[in-house]
Amino acid sequence: MNAPRAARPIRLATALALALAGMALAACGGKDEEAYVEKPVEELYNNAVNAMSSGEYKRAAKLFDEVERQHPYSVWATRATLQAAYAHYQANKYDDAIVALDRFIQLNPSNRDAPYAYYLKALCSYEQITDVARDARMTELALQALQEVVRRFPDSAYARDARVKIDLTYDHLAGKEMEVARFYQKRGQWLAAINRFRNVVEKYQTTSHVPEALHRLVESYMSLGLVDEARRSAAVLGHNYPGSTWYRDSYALVGTGELPKDDSPGLVSRTLNALNPMNLF
Repeated sequence: MNAPRAARPIRLATALALALAGMALAACGGKDEEAYVEKPVEELYNNAVNAMSSGEYKRAAKLFDEVERQHPYSVWATRATLQAAYAHYQANKYDDAIVALDRFIQLNPSNRDAPYAYYLKALCSYEQITDVARDARMTELALQALQEVVRRFPDSAYARDARVKIDLTYDHLAGKEMEVARFYQKRGQWLAAINRFRNVVEKYQTTSHVPEALHRLVESYMSLGLVDEARRSAAVLGHNYPGSTWYRDSYALVGTGELPKDDSPGLVSRTLNALNPMNLF
């Protein structure tokens, strides 16, 4: 059956309105995606540098990426990759920075800026280290990256700074180990606590946590009734940190009598064998 004559203009108007609406939506959608416009490499690079100078790091990174995309074989592309990584780093987009740095290192292993690329990659992990209560995975990644800088470029300024940060990273890892050890100690899990405290003494000898770790070993050994082992740990503490409050606390805890002397030269590690005479661990 044919539709009434009056209905036809209405349907036609409806269809026309829908078509116009669709065209409007398509036009709006086109605005979300910037049209590809090829520009001279100098213009793109200078615009990126200006954005960086203005603190517009996200925009700068995008413009540097555009340099590489539009002019991949120019000398500017190599610089732009590294600059984009730095812009991502400044914007705290560490994952994006690491991706760009890995690309730069892979494509330009002998570039004069390669040491800086390795160093900036290490910083991306180092600056994500949080408090000792968090997972230590990021700290370990930072340590590996910093050690890579020192290994590859030992005489560079970046290596000198990396060595300082390595010490701080070790201190952070030792702090994490101490936290776990104290957790076991508070719950009376003495053997687990002793293993953790020993890890601090053996693996992180240059950190600030060693004196406390030795004292906690004295406490844990005493709790197990292993007085001789406690006295040996106190002797190591007294030999290496004679003026520390931890030594005075350990001396008071062990009791009366002169503590055995440790006359071996050097670091803490040279006296550690005395801590495990019964092969308990």
